[in-house]
Amino acid sequence: MTYIDITMPLINQGATWPGDTPYHFKLSATMKDTGSVNIGEIHSSLHNGTHMDAPFHYDDHGQTIDQLEVSIGIGRCRIVDVTGLDKVTVSDLEKLNLSGVSRLLFRMLDRNPAVFPKQFPLLTVETVDYLATLGVKLIGTDAPSVDAVDSKTLPIHLAIHKAKITIIENLYLNDIPAGHYHLYAVPLKIVGGDASPIRALLTPITD
Repeated sequence: MTYIDITMPLINQGATWPGDTPYHFKLSATMKDTGSVNIGEIHSSLHNGTHMDAPFHYDDHGQTIDQLEVSIGIGRCRIVDVTGLDKVTVSDLEKLNLSGVSRLLFRMLDRNPAVFPKQFPLLTVETVDYLATLGVKLIGTDAPSVDAVDSKTLPIHLAIHKAKITIIENLYLNDIPAGHYHLYAVPLKIVGGDASPIRALLTPITD
């Protein structure tokens, strides 16, 4: 079986949300030090790289990442290409026949793991409401957020929360064709966490 890795690489000096804690990896002990093993450590915001948001990220009373249903990121998904758009509207999606799609991943831009994109296509609140009526339960994007970088009110996060849809951000969808896939994306069990890094994989579906 062919697996396609759509996980953003975590690298030192990688792109970080402005003002957030950057990712940093180092060896805290080497085989020379211990006589037996290398031991690494990381220091990072939970929102670096490919990650799943928990409702607690934008709602003090929302579920934390360890409380989410672990299977939410496992199953059939559809990738749609919306590169070049400023906003993703209901009319844009109505053309795509998304009936029966429960996990929808948006390819919005080509990513460089070392460069933070300041602009990217955005969903509208109406688009989120439309996807909810179709039964979508997970939205993924290769953008660093579903809201604009300078947004403080987070209207898209809150609309997604109201619709009880789970969010994956910072996917790596460069050169991945639009189409149907099986998604494998599982968060770490971080008790009380507002998000978690994930490893996201696809397998193509041809039927």
